[in-house]
Formats: sequence, structure tokens, C-alpha cells
Amino acid sequence: MARTRGDHPNVIVFFTDQQRWDTTGVHGNPLGLTPNFDRVAQWGTHAYYSCTCQPVCAPARAALQTGLYQTRTGCYRNGIPLPDDARTLAHYFRDGGYETGYIGKWHLGGEEPVTEAHRGGYQYWLGSNALEMTSDSYDTVMYDNENRPVKLPGYRVDALTDAAIRYVDSHQEGPFFLFVSYIEPHHQNHIDDYPPPDGYREPYAGRWTPPDLAALGGSTQRHLAGYFGQVKRLDEAYGRLLDALKSLDLRDNTIVLFTSDHGSHFRTRNAEYKRSCHESSIRVPTALTGPGFDGGGRLSQLVSLIDLPPTLLDAAGLPVPEGLDGRSILPLTRGETAGWPDDLFVQISEAQVGRAIRTHRWKYSITAPEGQGNRRIGSDVYVEDCLYDLLADPYELINLIGIQSHAEVTRVLRERLLRRMAEAGEAGPRIEAAPSQPAGQRRVTAAEALA
Repeated sequence: MARTRGDHPNVIVFFTDQQRWDTTGVHGNPLGLTPNFDRVAQWGTHAYYSCTCQPVCAPARAALQTGLYQTRTGCYRNGIPLPDDARTLAHYFRDGGYETGYIGKWHLGGEEPVTEAHRGGYQYWLGSNALEMTSDSYDTVMYDNENRPVKLPGYRVDALTDAAIRYVDSHQEGPFFLFVSYIEPHHQNHIDDYPPPDGYREPYAGRWTPPDLAALGGSTQRHLAGYFGQVKRLDEAYGRLLDALKSLDLRDNTIVLFTSDHGSHFRTRNAEYKRSCHESSIRVPTALTGPGFDGGGRLSQLVSLIDLPPTLLDAAGLPVPEGLDGRSILPLTRGETAGWPDDLFVQISEAQVGRAIRTHRWKYSITAPEGQGNRRIGSDVYVEDCLYDLLADPYELINLIGIQSHAEVTRVLRERLLRRMAEAGEAGPRIEAAPSQPAGQRRVTAAEALA
């Protein structure tokens, strides 16, 4: 039966690529890049401690589309298509009577253009499997439902936003589920640069630099100004989309999720931009507005990308399928926090085969040793790689792994990580301890290990 727009709210996902959490004002960035995001975070729901479950494009996208970890979908690195029989958000929303649309970067197909069978069930399609390959900052080319190339005018962020607004305007009777997937602020691969709109690089050159990047360098001085310019334009686009909803009298009946697939560490942690356990790779900006989220406030709980699919279905009044790996954050907006986990789990692939667990205070990661291969879904042996005290060292500059004073912390986190891996469908591996190092006077108590 066709639904009217009053039965269920519309849902829009505003999805950026490679955006660090600290590009936003509510996370301390002083440059005024994100006034629209900051405003929504203040009067909507702000997942303050939001992290990806996989710091690389395709696996993160597979998790967001399916609500399942890489060990269930098989999409553990770029270049592995989403299985044709995978159930996605598009399928669940269509089953609930929604029209579904996808605009932008897909990165879950094995072909270009992406044929209908490999579009994850979305009805309206204007996208590219690898948008960074079919387009440039002022040369946006995507493919429509009939696989015809469509060239859109303007800077690429604006081109996608214009298309999204046209979709909303033509679906006012709803309900609709629209996923808008930007490539910015990802680098443009063939030039290895972060090209912003004309005039948007210069205002941020030599300005504030996140402390981890200031300490570690990498490609920061070359790339950060352009990256910030891209973020600024994305926030303007976000504001335009919200304005369009308001002008069409859809604002109060539309849920809008803003989030990203992973961050960027600017070659400070490995040879490229992500694929590590560090906050710069995994922590992302996440805020929601609309029915169920306005007035939700700042959430202090740890929220994973894997929690967002059940959240959207729950907020739309649709059944949440059994077997999803995350859980809806909607109860958190009502103060119902009982049973919410106090840690989150990250799977890492491509640059390494790694796993990590983050609590409010601690970060612990393991990696497969040399010879295990970096293009496998998992490993039967890992070695301890990192331990950070995020309270004392929020920028992760001092690796405590192996230090004798932190042996109890390491033991507790190792057990937690093994439990999380089992819950995600992984066989229990052997974890080799890091070489022991003297600690000096420092001692960490068992109580601190549980913080």
C-alpha cells in the first residue's frame, strides 16, 4: 500500500569521505568551517564519540549499507563488490514502502558504470562506483539508471547537492530514503591533492593545525589547507540541503544523518591517509536531526558506524532485522543507556590486517605479523601493536604497548578485544605479547584498566 508522507519520516544520509571529527567547531576546530553541522549538533543529536568500524572506503560503506562487519559481508578491502544477495538499507526501506535513491560514490560494485543488479537495491540511481576516477573537482560525471553518463555543472560538491535537492523536490509526497555520497574531502587520486573550490584554499593556509598533525608532519603542510576548504564547502552544501527541506515544508518530517566513512591522518601513521587504529583514521563527525533526534543532545556513549543502520530503521518506524551487528542509538536520546557497550570494535585491512578496541580512556590494537599478508580478511596470529592512554595522551603520541606498568591494562583490553572479535564472527586468534619494557615509577591500577 502506498504511504503518505505523514506515515513515516523521510530519511537522508549526507555522507562525506575521509572527514576527521576535528574539522568541526563542536570538536574544537577554531576556523569556522562547519557552522551548519555545529548548529545541528547543538539542537539535534550529536554522537560526540563516533568512530568508523573500518577505516577504509569500501569496507566502511559495506558496513553502513548492511549493518554487518566485514567478516560477515566479505568486503574487507577495496575492490571486493558487495555480494548480490546482501540485504541493504535500500531493501529494508523499500520493504517499508519507501522510495529509495542513491547519488554519488558507491565503491561497492565491480564495474563502471554499476549495473542495476549491483546497486544494492536502490531504485533511483545517479552515481559512480569510483567517483574519484570518473570525475574531478570541476568535472563531475556520473551514470544514471540506464548507465548513461551524466555531466553535471559546478564544483563537484555543489553538483551532487543540486542533484539531491532535485530528488527531494520530486519526491515531496514521500516517504523517501536518499543516500548522498560525496567524495570530498577525500584526495583526488591522480594528482594526490585535496582540491577545494577556487578561493577556498588560501584562507586556511598556515592556520590552525590539529595537534597530532602539528607534531608528526606527514603531508599536512601540503594538503591541510585544501582539505579544510573542501570541508567548508561540504558544510555549505549541508546547509543548502537543510534549507531546501525547510522551504518545501519537509524539515520537521525528515531525518538527516551527517557522517563519514573514516578520517585522514595525512601520512603520519603509515604511507597513506587512513587504515590505522588512530583517532585521525577512525573518529568521524556524526549528527542527526529530525523526528526522534531534535533535542537529543550530545551523547557521551561510544557510537560506531555499525550502529547507524539499525538507528535509521528504528527512527523511521521500520523493523530492525535480527542479526545486525550494531544497535540503535535512538534510546540514548531518551536517556536509556542501560546495556550500552563501553567499548567499540574496529577492523583494519589493506595496509595491514589489524584489529582494535577503543574505550573512553584506552586504545589497544593488534596487527598480523609480516608474512601473514595484508590482503586477507583476518589472521590466526596477531602481535600487539599499540596501546594509548587517551586521557593523558589524546593525540596518541606515546605508544605504551609492552611497558610493564600497563600490563594489567593490556590484559583487560586483550580479553575485551577477543570477545569483540568472536561477536563479529571471527575465530579466536593467538595474540603475541609485545616485548616487555621497564616502566620506571609509573604504576597503573586494575581500576584504571577498566576506565
